[in-house]
Amino acid sequence: MGKLIVKLNYKLSKCDASSPWLILIHGLFGNADNLAGIKRHFESSFNIVSVDLPDHGESPWTNGFLVSDAADAIYDIMQSLNIEKSAVLGHSLGGKVAMKLALNHNDKVTHLIVADIAPVSYNHSHQAVFDGLKSVPLDTIESRKDADKIMSAHVKEMGVRQFLLKSLYQDENGSWKWRFNVDGLISSYSHIIDWEQTTQTFNGVTLFIKGSESDYITAEYRDAITRYFPSAKAHIIEGTGHWLHAEKPAAFNAIVERTLNKSS
Repeated sequence: MGKLIVKLNYKLSKCDASSPWLILIHGLFGNADNLAGIKRHFESSFNIVSVDLPDHGESPWTNGFLVSDAADAIYDIMQSLNIEKSAVLGHSLGGKVAMKLALNHNDKVTHLIVADIAPVSYNHSHQAVFDGLKSVPLDTIESRKDADKIMSAHVKEMGVRQFLLKSLYQDENGSWKWRFNVDGLISSYSHIIDWEQTTQTFNGVTLFIKGSESDYITAEYRDAITRYFPSAKAHIIEGTGHWLHAEKPAAFNAIVERTLNKSS
C-alpha cells in the first residue's frame, strides 16, 4: 500500500493550452500569495500553479512536515492536471521542495530556479519567530495590532512580523487563528532545516539566486550544489536579503525570465 499523499491547495492561472508550465512554491510560514508578484509577471506567457505547502495557507495540516512528502504532493498536482513537464521555482523552504521534486522527477522538470537556499542542512535560526508566534494569546487579542505588539518582544524586525501577521485571520466565529500549523512546524523543524542525502542528480537548466546580504547560500555550499545540480548557475542580486524576490522584484523577475528562456 502506497503512502497517503496530502492533497494540497493551489491556485491555477491558465494562459493557454500551448503555453509552458511554471510551479511556484513559497517558503516557511508563507502561502501561495507570497509569490504573487512573480505570478503576475509570468502569467501572460506561462500556465502557473501557485502552491500552498502542507501545514501552510489553505492546505491540510499533517502529522509532520517532510520536504519529500511536500515534493510528492506537488508531483501529484502535476499528474492531476496532466502536466507533462514544468519549470519549478521555490523560495527558501519552497526551494528545498523544488530541488527534491527535480531530483525525484528529473524528466518532468524543465527548469529549476531556487531562491536563497542550498541543498544542505542548516542550523536552527527561527527560535525568536517560534517564541513570538507562541506568545500571541489567540483567545484574548482583538486585532493584528495587538498580536504585533506582543510579538515585537521576540521578533524585532517589523518586516518579519508583518510577513507572519499576513497569516493571522478570524474564522467565521470571530476567533483568531494562524493559517499555518505553528505547533506542527515547530515539531517538524529538525526535518525542515535538514537535507536528505541522495545520489540523484538533476542535469536540467538550474539557477540559484542569492541575496547579497543573506547568508543562506555561502561559498562553502558550492560543492553540495554542483553535486546534485551539475548544470547549476548562480546569480547574486545586490542589495537584497533573504526576501530578494520582494525586495527587488524587477531584478528578480528579469533573471528568472532569462533562465526560463533557455532551452531545457
